[in-house]
Amino acid sequence: FSSTAMAGYPVNINSADAIELADALDGIGQSKAEAIVAYRDENGPFNSVESLTSVRGIGVATVEKNMENILLKPAKPMGE
Repeated sequence: FSSTAMAGYPVNINSADAIELADALDGIGQSKAEAIVAYRDENGPFNSVESLTSVRGIGVATVEKNMENILLKPAKPMGE
């Protein structure tokens, strides 16, 4: 029932939806993935991979474990 079998592919944290984040990142389940999306919606795009630790429930160890699979591309501006 865990998505960890699928984990381990690059994902853009500024554009991926919760399902994609949960599938791609090790240690990120559906609830944490939804928290990432909610944080991004409220605070704008992430400026650094490390800023993921601002999301409740995501610590440095989780970020370090996924460092090679976290892409940080700016989200496309809405309406452009």
